[in-house]
Amino acid sequence: MSARKYIVWSLILILVFGLLGYFLVRQERPGAKYPFRLGLDLKSGTELVYRADTSKVEDVGGAMESLRTTIERRINAFGVAEPIIQTESAGLVSGNKEERLIVELPGVTDIEEAKNLIGKTPVLEFYLAKPNGQAILEANPNASLDELFTPTGLTGRYLSRASVIFDPTTQAALVGLNFNSEGADLFAKLTREHKGEILAIVLDGAVLSAPVIQDEITNGQAQITGRFTPDEAKTLVRDLNYGALPVPISLSTSQTIGASLGEAALYSGVRAGIIGFLALALFLILWYRLPGLLASLALVSYIVLSLVIFKMIPVTLTAAGLAGFILSIGMAVDANVLIFERTKEELKKGKGIRESLHEGFHRAWLSIRDSNIASIITAIVLFWLGTSAVKGFALTLGIGVLVSMFTAITVSRTFLFAIAPRNESGFKRFLFSNGFHVK
Repeated sequence: MSARKYIVWSLILILVFGLLGYFLVRQERPGAKYPFRLGLDLKSGTELVYRADTSKVEDVGGAMESLRTTIERRINAFGVAEPIIQTESAGLVSGNKEERLIVELPGVTDIEEAKNLIGKTPVLEFYLAKPNGQAILEANPNASLDELFTPTGLTGRYLSRASVIFDPTTQAALVGLNFNSEGADLFAKLTREHKGEILAIVLDGAVLSAPVIQDEITNGQAQITGRFTPDEAKTLVRDLNYGALPVPISLSTSQTIGASLGEAALYSGVRAGIIGFLALALFLILWYRLPGLLASLALVSYIVLSLVIFKMIPVTLTAAGLAGFILSIGMAVDANVLIFERTKEELKKGKGIRESLHEGFHRAWLSIRDSNIASIITAIVLFWLGTSAVKGFALTLGIGVLVSMFTAITVSRTFLFAIAPRNESGFKRFLFSNGFHVK
């Protein structure tokens, strides 16, 4: 590629990164579509970690996603700004796998208030009575639900809507259930294949009603007759409509992050990043001269591009994630250092500047590739096996490594060859040398 083409591409890159920088500034205004998402360690609020019981669930992934969606819908009904709700699996290596639901509520600093927002959403399940259930109950009046009934797989996960209805004869309050299309098909199959059997409707582990299946029900509708008062029926309908949980959950841990702590952590992290960048830029310019200055500009493009990616994914920035990003800034310089040192070796051999740069990039590429692949593998393993804070660190580190490879190989190379002279002089070679090497 000719020097003129490198100059054109350099101007294009400067324009693109300038627009990306403008995008970052615009998106920090109130009401912006892509603001930075901050974890609770950088922003005041409450974190609740729930343990999910998936021992009776076959499709654990689907159940946990349904749980996350249900809790998110319930919390959003109370107007909490930007709740962060995620699921994670712990103990993959040890074998003691545990499914967790992590709920972060920005702006809510009262743990009891946060618990009330989650509430005790009912777990709705349908069971078929075992043929020998009566005999088991007579032999053991304290027999468990699993000893008396067989789960059907039909749960509140398939519930579309609940409503209060009244018995036309007794005027007793009932709860009407409407299943979604998948639930309606499952309910129709259940009532078709088990006519004459008892179908128990179980709420939070308690049998509310156990009617006998008289005929196939194809409209996806059922009724709960639990001797409710009108107010009790309304409360149950409200909770069911907020979302009947597909799996039971129990609170594992909770913590509150104060505003001052979050602001201090964010300020310290940003301040450390700025100081680290300035120190790196100063070192690059003093030691590597003109290539060091261009590497510093490429480093700015790396920071801008990384932050834009963080916004667009979006990445939830925690203190650990911010540390991972700051660490990746230092790693982003590593590729440039390898290239410049290789270039210095070629200059020592008496080769021209442009030829030395070509050889420097070519010879450094294998080392850059191998070291970055090792870092990416480390980030993948940390993200796969780690908990929420470690996942944030791994994600920002992994993104940073990938972006740094692009900026070092593409942006730095374009800038360097755009200004690399063809007619050399002692001073020009000095500008492209480094350290104590001046030839």
